Amino acid sequence: MPPEYEAKVLDISPDAVAARIADLSGQQVAGPIVQRRYVYDIAAGDATRWIRLRDAGGKVTLATKHIAHDGIDGTFEVEVGVDDFAAANELLRTLGFVPKSYQENRRTSFLLDGVQLEIDEWPLIPPYLEIEGPSAVDVHRVAAVLGYDESQLTSENTTKIYRRYGIELADHSELRLE
Repeated sequence: MPPEYEAKVLDISPDAVAARIADLSGQQVAGPIVQRRYVYDIAAGDATRWIRLRDAGGKVTLATKHIAHDGIDGTFEVEVGVDDFAAANELLRTLGFVPKSYQENRRTSFLLDGVQLEIDEWPLIPPYLEIEGPSAVDVHRVAAVLGYDESQLTSENTTKIYRRYGIELADHSELRLE
């Protein structure tokens, strides 16, 4: 399972970041799309591994995630497409998996110099920019082009980002957009 190379810039202005990407000849490739997901524990008490069933505007995927560390290359993911969000949820239930949470967010996706840029808007916290590329060098390069230095980047997962704002995701079995 190859690592994902991604970092986030927290507390952004979505309009300003989208304008900056456009100024740099980046292209908006999707969105804004409402994503909905179920998250399931793989093993009780292991917060480093989970299953995610996600519907991203009609594109439904099932993935396992493993966080080895908080570095730019610390997350590992295996993802497959599935045909039906509800049916996949039911399949997981028959295998003994019960969703620990249901989450929604809004995502607008861009492409700049071969790197994916996602403006994510989640309930209860400020928007953030996710930068994902084929290598750590590419992530840092595009972050710099956008005007961000390494000190402004984090590779923390969503749970840790919510914790930065004093919110425990485990206390919210549902996160819905207004």
